[in-house]
Amino acid sequence: MNDERMETKGILPLLVEFSVPAIIGMLVNAIYNVVDRMFIGNAPNLGAVGIAGITISYPITLVLMAISLMVGVGGATRFSISLGKKEKEKACIYQGNAIILTIIFGLLFTIFGNIFINPILKILGASNTVMPYASDYLSIVLFGAVFQCIAMCGNNFSRAQGNPKNAMISQLIGAGFNILFDYILIMQLHMGMQGAAIATIGGQFLSMIWQLFYLCSNRSLIKLDIEHLKLKYDYALDIIKTGIPAFLMQMANSVLNFILNSTLGRYGGDIAISAVGIITSFQTICQMPLTGLMQGQQPLISYNFGAGKDNRVKETLKYAIIGGTIIATTGFLAVELFPETIIRMFNSEIEVVRLGTKAIRIWFICLPLLGAQIMAANYFQCIGKIKVASILNLLRQVIILIPMILLLSMIIGLDGVFVAVPIADFSAFVITVYLFSKAIKKLSKVVYN
Repeated sequence: MNDERMETKGILPLLVEFSVPAIIGMLVNAIYNVVDRMFIGNAPNLGAVGIAGITISYPITLVLMAISLMVGVGGATRFSISLGKKEKEKACIYQGNAIILTIIFGLLFTIFGNIFINPILKILGASNTVMPYASDYLSIVLFGAVFQCIAMCGNNFSRAQGNPKNAMISQLIGAGFNILFDYILIMQLHMGMQGAAIATIGGQFLSMIWQLFYLCSNRSLIKLDIEHLKLKYDYALDIIKTGIPAFLMQMANSVLNFILNSTLGRYGGDIAISAVGIITSFQTICQMPLTGLMQGQQPLISYNFGAGKDNRVKETLKYAIIGGTIIATTGFLAVELFPETIIRMFNSEIEVVRLGTKAIRIWFICLPLLGAQIMAANYFQCIGKIKVASILNLLRQVIILIPMILLLSMIIGLDGVFVAVPIADFSAFVITVYLFSKAIKKLSKVVYN
């Protein structure tokens, strides 16, 4: 990362430079969650029950993603702020400690996940019909925990070092392998859920190798040294603390999916779980570009905040919010114009298509507001305001949405689950805009928590 470029180059070109590769990378990353469901949903021996198996397993993969993002985002944020303050040695330590933390957490996740896999799936709502499919998939995916953790952490540091293209290439390599081997293992060799899982962890492994080679090479702005891998309590705590909002957001997703699957199973059975699994897959496609744009704004805001350049922070936010709104509105229009086509991409069973077409339109009513809400909430994490960022990240998915799902489903049944989503989106938007507006007026007085 060139200091002069970060402090003087036009914000819009910088945001495009950092965000476009991240958006492409995140769209590609969405393939990990989506492509398995598309192949499985269209496989003659799997179909809707196979999609239900992945949907039931999804909260576990979200917990792993939460851990990866906690360390990756937390470490990269502290790394960027340190560079902005010209504290290169501290940046080196944050990078090394983040990598070793991801390895430790990934290994623990693999061990404990496999020990308790069946009880966990039961708790998540797997029926006797779905259980074998979910178990076949998750038992293999768990062995890729370390691969995913290191790859995601490396992607965050590639962007923080001013090389977002490297993160994009890493994700393209992994996703390309996943797509190719999904086709080979599921459609040609008929390996079912196990084939989908093998393709997934194979792609994650390649992404990990790519990032490790980059971080340990001379191409890296700050080369990963063995001496910086030694855990230092204060630095590790800073990384975890700063990454808590990202962790909570993904954990909220996991808790939400658990509540969602349980409620859907109660009021609509496996068909409802399959239909909403398709909807959340498309939601991932819509939200990943927003996540990429958010990742693009992070190093710009963190660096310029650390350097005391408040006007550049505000300009970054302005363009990010405009871009996020355009992306979210595009997704909204796609849903309103082609709802049935979207559902049929994953599965063509009549009951799934009928329910999914109805639900997806309700689900995405407030999608155009999501871009601004995500960018504004992420601002607080970029500047180290952990408490506010954590609350705002939890608003949509826990504080508002989960109570709405439980309450409205009891009142109007299955439709209550669908209606709860736009209510939570709108409420979170209003609260976030209020807090963000107050914070921007006091930008020069911001201090770390």
